[in-house]
Amino acid sequence: MSLEDIKKTSQTKMDQSIAAFKNNLTKIRTGRANPAILDTIQVDYYGSFVPLSQVANVSLIDSRTISVQPWEKGMGAKIEKAIRESDLGLNPASMGDIIRVPMPPMSEERRKEMTKLVRTEGENAKIAVRNLRRDANEAVKKLVKDKLASEDEQKRSEVEVQKVTDKHIAEIDQLVAGKEQEIMAV
Repeated sequence: MSLEDIKKTSQTKMDQSIAAFKNNLTKIRTGRANPAILDTIQVDYYGSFVPLSQVANVSLIDSRTISVQPWEKGMGAKIEKAIRESDLGLNPASMGDIIRVPMPPMSEERRKEMTKLVRTEGENAKIAVRNLRRDANEAVKKLVKDKLASEDEQKRSEVEVQKVTDKHIAEIDQLVAGKEQEIMAV
C-alpha cells in the first residue's frame, strides 16, 4: 500500500463515519416530526419482521404529525402495535386507512437529555475519526520501517492526514450544534 492509498482510504473511511453519524442524528427525536424516526421500527409481516418502510408509506401531515399508510388493509393494527411498543414513546391513532402518529411536545428536561445524547453521539463519531487517523499514521510508519517511504514523506503524510481529520471533526461539531439548536427550538 502506498502513501497515496493510505490517505485515500483514511479519507473514505472518515467520510463513512460522518455518514453513519448523520444517519444516527436523524433517529434522535426533536420537537418537530421527522419520518426517519420510524425507520428503526420492525413490523410483523406474515411471520417475519421487516422495516416499517417496506409495508407502509410514511410521510408528514404537518410539523407535529406523521402519517403512516399501510399498503395492505390488514396491516394497520400490526403497524399501530409496533409503533406503540417501540421505545419512542409515541401513541398512534388509526383513522380509517391512515395511521396518524402525533409527536408529543418535549419537556425542557427531555430536550436537555436529547442534547446530551447528541453530544455523546458526536463524541463517538470524533473518536472513530481519530482512530482512523491513528490507523493511517501507523500504516505510514510501517512503510517507513520497511524502507518503502522516507521520514520526510512520513511527516508530510501525517500533516495531510491531520488536516483531513481536523476538517471531519469540524464537520461533526457543526452537525452537533445544528441538531442541538433544532432540539432546543420550541
